[in-house]
Amino acid sequence: MIKVHGVSASPFVRKVLAVMAIKELPFEHLPQMPFTDDPEFRKISPLGKVPALEDGDLVVNDSKVICQYLEDAYPEPPVYPTDIGQKTRARWYEELGGTRIAELAAGIFFQRFMRPVMLKQEADEALVENLINNKLPPMLDYLESQVPAEGFIFGELGVADIALVSPFVNASYAGYTVDSERWPGFSAFYRRVVSHAVMAPLLEADAKALGLAP
Repeated sequence: MIKVHGVSASPFVRKVLAVMAIKELPFEHLPQMPFTDDPEFRKISPLGKVPALEDGDLVVNDSKVICQYLEDAYPEPPVYPTDIGQKTRARWYEELGGTRIAELAAGIFFQRFMRPVMLKQEADEALVENLINNKLPPMLDYLESQVPAEGFIFGELGVADIALVSPFVNASYAGYTVDSERWPGFSAFYRRVVSHAVMAPLLEADAKALGLAP
């Protein structure tokens, strides 16, 4: 059976779990914190990052590589477009979601959730305000121009949609909400993704794990 290592509150782990759900693949989820000194986990993930995936004797690291492996090994239903041009666009959105957008959203999550709740430290509100007011708007302007008015980017929910939205899920745990008046298209797109039947159970589990469930 496939094993997925990593805590589901990670946007990268969440992406892999969502792909597993879309493909209806049975797996064992091993909630693993990143960057531990656990020698057994370091054998699986030499950089200490999550997610890591085991499929039989094969070990796969990095969420992009994992999702592309799952697509190759278990192609139905697809989570990337089959057209080469569209697939290239999907990989770009996945890269953007996992790099610049994840970096900005993670800053909000770390400052306003991890520091006060987990580390018992004060948030750097000046840094957060700079992220929200200066750093994120250009990215949201771009995303507003890319997402469809209805549905998902390439038809059915796929990796591109999940990768772009998942970092904002973490920012939402820290009280951040995309301004629906300034970015109505992306705001509506976000709501479609998080309410999808694949995503909703994952987010419910996150809320319980993070102590956010009512």
